[in-house]
Amino acid sequence: MTPVARSTDSAASGDREAVTLRWPRIKKHPDELRVPPNLSDYERARARFSWEDVGREATCLPFNEGVNIAHTAVDCHAASPRRNRLALRFLGRRGEVRDLTYGDLERLSNRFANVLRGLGIGPGDRVFLLLGRVPELYVAALGAWKRLAVVCPLFPAFGPEPLRQRLALGQGQVLVTTEALYRRKVAALRAELPDLRQVLLVDGARGSTGASAEAPLDTLDLDHLMAAASETYEVPPTSPETPAILHFTSGTTGTPKGALHVHGAVLAHYVTARDVLDFHPDDIFWCTADPGWVTGTSYGIIAPLAHGITSIVDDGDFDPERWYGVLESQKVTVWYTTPTAIRMLMRAGAELPAKLDLRHLRHMASVGEALNPEAVVWGRDVLGCPIHDNWWQTETGAIMIANFPALAIEPGSMGLPVPGVVAAVARRVDGGVEIIEEPDIVGELALEPGWPSMFRTYLGEPERYKACFAGGWYLTGDLVRRDAAGYYWFVGRSDDVIKSSGHLIGPFEVESVLMEHAAVAEAAVIGRPDPVAGEIVKAFVALKPPHRESEELLRELLGHARSRLGAAVAPKEIAFLEHLPRTRSGKIMRRLLKARELGLPEGDLSTLEPPP
Repeated sequence: MTPVARSTDSAASGDREAVTLRWPRIKKHPDELRVPPNLSDYERARARFSWEDVGREATCLPFNEGVNIAHTAVDCHAASPRRNRLALRFLGRRGEVRDLTYGDLERLSNRFANVLRGLGIGPGDRVFLLLGRVPELYVAALGAWKRLAVVCPLFPAFGPEPLRQRLALGQGQVLVTTEALYRRKVAALRAELPDLRQVLLVDGARGSTGASAEAPLDTLDLDHLMAAASETYEVPPTSPETPAILHFTSGTTGTPKGALHVHGAVLAHYVTARDVLDFHPDDIFWCTADPGWVTGTSYGIIAPLAHGITSIVDDGDFDPERWYGVLESQKVTVWYTTPTAIRMLMRAGAELPAKLDLRHLRHMASVGEALNPEAVVWGRDVLGCPIHDNWWQTETGAIMIANFPALAIEPGSMGLPVPGVVAAVARRVDGGVEIIEEPDIVGELALEPGWPSMFRTYLGEPERYKACFAGGWYLTGDLVRRDAAGYYWFVGRSDDVIKSSGHLIGPFEVESVLMEHAAVAEAAVIGRPDPVAGEIVKAFVALKPPHRESEELLRELLGHARSRLGAAVAPKEIAFLEHLPRTRSGKIMRRLLKARELGLPEGDLSTLEPPP
């Protein structure tokens, strides 16, 4: 399938031009939907929406008594007929399985809250989690939220320096980790972390006092402390504005920014899971994101538990056969993953899923970066349902723009704003913003503040936080366009967009066109400085087997892109790479490609996904 139309639209300012490619719209007949979607009338839902209504629906507490993430996600269900419902199923790397019900989570999170109380850790203190996808991470997060501590999950593949930065910037007072991770990555940094009062090891050697008996480490054995703790804990009244979650944004260079979120964010997690991920009471859900990233916390921990459904947690590394096996054996009904994972499954071919029974899989969604149109259609043709892209950021805390189960999909589009969120296309002018009303004009995506999962500050950087807002809008830094039907289309990060001979070129659209070619598995596009054009488009592609690099294929790809995009926008250069660099959260690292191309410092690479 190829785009059916192409147009060129000039911005109102006259100095911006965007190329628009459109794939056939995927229309849905009601009979094609496995279950009636929660959001069936989009316009009516937007008109009638109120966060107060969401609060009353999401939590078993009276809305005026506040909201606590852990109480909403665990205790409400443990006090209901869903107490014995499977909440989390953990799949270990070697085939081991551990199950926790909502009743189990209530008891264990109460124990952890009491452990923190015994250690003198209270409201506002920072609890950092450096663990794989194991039960102890989820229990610790929930217990810390009950104690009104601030939870900061860390990605376990971080190197020592990124860990030191985050623990220092976040003033971490408690670290929950394994003995192996502590010895390898944290122990040598301890003297540089004066705020770090306690290190709790989930697999430490037991001593009679709870101290590790293996080595002179200033650590405690969490198993010992948990065994001695009470299973009874009363969650104190919690304001929606009580700090709850600290997520650090990361890039190839620069100091990470600590985005602080509050307990009221659970309302946004709940309602977007209801309307976008379309959770129903008997769903089995799998979010492939690691909790060290915001998706893995918001939709890997909080959202499914808030709905009282079953989540699958797989601690294994990506492998097509393993992932398809999880989908089949666990009868996953709703799947949330990344564009990179989808492209890697596409690269592995359609033969494997054709052998499996995936009829129970009724809804798939993707996040992390823009999803190429070909991948949307591939989901429909190979897995039985199209993949629904959506957009949000660490700063927004929850999904803001999405393709919905009941609505038509425009392949390649971010979708429509979720009910409760007001979005616009804007340009910055003299310290304020000008809203662009005309369709298909490129500008910066702006959101009207007021949704509960919006970050409340960049930790210790109030001026940096203030600079994100202007004219009553939160400015996201992402360039987009909005079509006449209201769908938003991602153009690129403001610092990734290429300006060549007066044309504004979004990497995503060029990459999507390259991926139409049968030989291309993945593509990434950067701007390379040029003395005449300002920048020229250079593409890096990874090939599908059995295709191999050749001059003939290079000319074919250049011609393919030129015929689809036109000479002004098509890549002038293409380089072949066996694997494109990407983070473990699924984002292709265009900035790293550009740094390598220009011989610039590469920055922190600890989040880089190792090649297969």
